[in-house]
Amino acid sequence: MMAAPTRKYALVASAVAVAVIVIDQIVKIWIKTHFYLGESMPVLPFFELRFVQNNGMAFGMELGSKLFLTLFRIAVVGLLIWYICRLARRRAVPVGYVAVLSLIAAGAFGNIIDCVFYGQIFSNPMPPFVADFVPWGEGYAPVFRGLVVDMLYFPLFSFTWPSWLPVVGGSEFSFFDPVFNIADSAITVGMALLIIFYTRYIPLGDKKDA
Repeated sequence: MMAAPTRKYALVASAVAVAVIVIDQIVKIWIKTHFYLGESMPVLPFFELRFVQNNGMAFGMELGSKLFLTLFRIAVVGLLIWYICRLARRRAVPVGYVAVLSLIAAGAFGNIIDCVFYGQIFSNPMPPFVADFVPWGEGYAPVFRGLVVDMLYFPLFSFTWPSWLPVVGGSEFSFFDPVFNIADSAITVGMALLIIFYTRYIPLGDKKDA
């Protein structure tokens, strides 16, 4: 029978992961099948839904090849799942620590789904047409090479640099430009909470455990 602390950790990790992945995928699929690429819909003065796709990591950054990024994400998620399972077996830690690690793992897994499956099950038409579901294997990209769907855009403020400034004078500056998704948000929030509240728990176990 599963011990009480282990059961508690498993329930917390599962609840956090399922919530993030389900919400992330619902929003992504809705955006992909209702917005054409590049389409925006204002929600608030400082918030828009804007459909973009990218090959890279969080917030549209690029790092290495597409295949490398997908395999890297899979490796990270695998290590995090192993780490969470080891936590449950080896020592008592705050439930919040398990929840934070689950946020990070679920966010990475949410983007893995895009990379692995979206290229196989979706078309990727040019604007103004929106994507459709297609039979498996008839999509726009091979397995592991699908594009990550982003849609959350917060143009908080913008201004034009004074013309007398060197280099940037006369150019437009806006904050915050990156478009991201719920999975990216889970990773970012999880990492921030990890650094602020749980850094001392990162080394797993004590000397006896090691």
